[in-house]
Amino acid sequence: MDLYDIIEAIAAGRSRTTQHGAFEAAADGLSEAEINYSVFHGEIIEDYPDDYPLPSCLIFGRAPDSRPVHSVWAYNRDSRQAIMVTVYRPHPSRWINWRERSQ
Repeated sequence: MDLYDIIEAIAAGRSRTTQHGAFEAAADGLSEAEINYSVFHGEIIEDYPDDYPLPSCLIFGRAPDSRPVHSVWAYNRDSRQAIMVTVYRPHPSRWINWRERSQ
């Protein structure tokens, strides 16, 4: 999966958020603008090519206030649509430098 495809889909208005993603964003106090900023300035840290019904990836980025954000995005190559599956503020005890899962 290519991060550029997800960024381009968001910028072009070809993105949506699952109900679960919207719930998690609200629970962590993340706005759509903060999430998009984190993706636009982020990096893919995990790929899930076998996810069903669409391949997905975990993106690490930072909100404008520099706090870390993780978001999982699926991408439909046929429709060129990006789907935010979930988003959260990662817990420091579970991540090393926000990019690698701790044991």
